[in-house]
Amino acid sequence: MPVLSIIACEMLEDELAYVLSEDHDLNQLIVVENRQSLRFVRKLKSVNCQPKLFPLDKVPIFLKEANNSVYNSVSVNILKLFLKFPFFKKIPHNTGGKSKEKNREKPIVVVNTLKLGLHADCELLRSEIYQNIRKMAAFSDGILIFYGNCGHSLRNTVADFKDLPCSLYFLKDEKGEIVDDCISVSLGGNDNYAEVMQSGKGVGMIYLTPMWASSWKEMRMESNNTSDFNDSFLKKHYKRVVKISNEISMGSEFDKNVLNYARTFNMSIAEMEGSMEIASKSYLSAKNDVCKKAVSD
Repeated sequence: MPVLSIIACEMLEDELAYVLSEDHDLNQLIVVENRQSLRFVRKLKSVNCQPKLFPLDKVPIFLKEANNSVYNSVSVNILKLFLKFPFFKKIPHNTGGKSKEKNREKPIVVVNTLKLGLHADCELLRSEIYQNIRKMAAFSDGILIFYGNCGHSLRNTVADFKDLPCSLYFLKDEKGEIVDDCISVSLGGNDNYAEVMQSGKGVGMIYLTPMWASSWKEMRMESNNTSDFNDSFLKKHYKRVVKISNEISMGSEFDKNVLNYARTFNMSIAEMEGSMEIASKSYLSAKNDVCKKAVSD
């Protein structure tokens, strides 16, 4: 069975929960059990996804057992070979074999969410992602990096892992460019992001997705008062909050969080509808490629 692993930014858990809930053609969904996975799992369950949870070091054991259970069943490929001979064509064969073969072609998706606080240090962010790429490559056919470029911290990832035994995939826009960050993901790509910024006509704007709106206080505590979260800097240079809704986290809590942020920094509020297109297309592209390679092998 092909395995697609996903190393995901906690800030993009809404988008990831959405695309996984839309995929009804998975063999298994596994979430790496860690501190930041709890909320993500709750969101998955709220959209009728029931993942299995394992610590990262236990995932290879589960995958091995899952593969053994499949390959200990009747070998469909051998059966097909025998059926080419006239004698064997006359023997009724197990029709359930097709179902088992089809099930083997469905991927197992393994999701590993990393904590928000890594964004406070680009070097630490890159180090943590790289470390998890190396660990997960051992049991993966492909790894989707569910991050943007994040301050160019991941710009050399492809070159740094040119000898990796599995493929790397990224969140890309319609031009095939890796998106700048999570706001670019939520707005539908780098060009859309640039267009929205230009529409402000020089007015400083802060962009809040539901995850940003619910997490900015936590991020400020871990940022050591950098300019992104410094009260006086924000009040001086930014005048507007752009509230970006999405399909999975809308409602009174989001409204309250954005209003709280706007009042804290004396900003007005503008509203925009977000998009799941980048997340959906990038995920499906990675999944389909992993499955195609598994079939060809």
